[in-house]
Amino acid sequence: MNRKAGLRKLREHPLMQVLANNGGNPRTLVLIEPLWGIPYNLIAPFATLYMYTQGVTDVQIGAILSVTMVVQVFFSFIGGTLADKLGRKFTTMLGDFFGWSMACLVWSISNNFWLFLLAAVLNCFEQINQTAWYCLLIEDARQKDLVGIYTWVNIGGLVAVFFAPISGLFVSSHSVVPVVRVLYFLFAMTMLLKTLITFKFCRETKQGVIRRAETKNVSVFRMIGEYRRLVPELLRNRGVVKAVAVSVCLYIANIVNTNFFSLYVTQRLGLSEDLLALFPILNAVVMLVFMVGIQHRLNAARFRVPLWIGLGLYCAAALALIFSPANEVGFVLVYVFLAAVAAALVNPRKDALLQLNLDPQERARLNALIMASTIALSSPFGYLAGLLSSVDRRLPFAFSLALFLAAMLVVCRVQEPRVEERGE
Repeated sequence: MNRKAGLRKLREHPLMQVLANNGGNPRTLVLIEPLWGIPYNLIAPFATLYMYTQGVTDVQIGAILSVTMVVQVFFSFIGGTLADKLGRKFTTMLGDFFGWSMACLVWSISNNFWLFLLAAVLNCFEQINQTAWYCLLIEDARQKDLVGIYTWVNIGGLVAVFFAPISGLFVSSHSVVPVVRVLYFLFAMTMLLKTLITFKFCRETKQGVIRRAETKNVSVFRMIGEYRRLVPELLRNRGVVKAVAVSVCLYIANIVNTNFFSLYVTQRLGLSEDLLALFPILNAVVMLVFMVGIQHRLNAARFRVPLWIGLGLYCAAALALIFSPANEVGFVLVYVFLAAVAAALVNPRKDALLQLNLDPQERARLNALIMASTIALSSPFGYLAGLLSSVDRRLPFAFSLALFLAAMLVVCRVQEPRVEERGE
């Protein structure tokens, strides 16, 4: 009886109801997300160290970030046009294959700056599918379930983090370079599988079918030229501009934190490389507990207050890391805990907030324009972070702190969006 009651309670959990009420594309994409998340999280703690160990300097790492962000602007810019012309499903598959499978194959053999740059440029193809993937995920879903759907996407990646100790164990036994090479090859294979599953089980969205028919006889160049009309419309939408401003701040901060955390804790704080695989696990545990046990108790239709609190926690986390003493893991654990709670509050809401402010008829091209603008505005900061790190490894995180404070000021002026019960 208790077992049956437990199963019934599990089925009635709001997150399970989100999956039950949004079958098809949302459910499929959520369930296959670990095919990306598992290998990504196995590699992520060691990716920068993998380059650094093979002679790539801090400044070169920053240069790779900045160069690839410029390339990402181009791919992001055309991503919306391709999503309309080729369909959301095919464009998603295109980006996964070239942006991950092919890029990871090159990463697996990289041993100098130029090969790492080539792999990173190939990875820019992933920007083509970002717009299409978001459209494929949410266009046929119910608006009121968007926060829940984005929460599931985060959970899909977080579950994969629990595989991270495997890479840590292998690194401690065989060193960083050979282990990461094998992991990149496996990443290429899982993304190929993900592409095939998307082909088999996903379907084109209703809006995707409409846009593909509308653009069938319209040239790509003409569609790109229509951005001259879309840009003024975008700038007049204050809700979108504010949501984009928050996204830009968080995007830059994520780039800085992701690429320089491992160098900071190993090179300045003197912590063991073996610990790098454990920090993502703590992050995942905290986020999962929050998302499964607490997130649904918050009002999903409210955005401003949870966003503001989350950004405040990000600030506290950055301060904990900046003032962490050498050879002490305690402050780093505080950083991971606070950043995890902040991410659980902020990530699903910032994504849903942006989508709720967009015109559904032009979602693909507007998303592409926003993504291209975000990357363009962020592109100089990878190199800047590299320069800051070369002066003092604490400075990139002080820069992140300033970004979080700026985002908090923007959130203070965000209005709550109107959420409809029905799907679009």
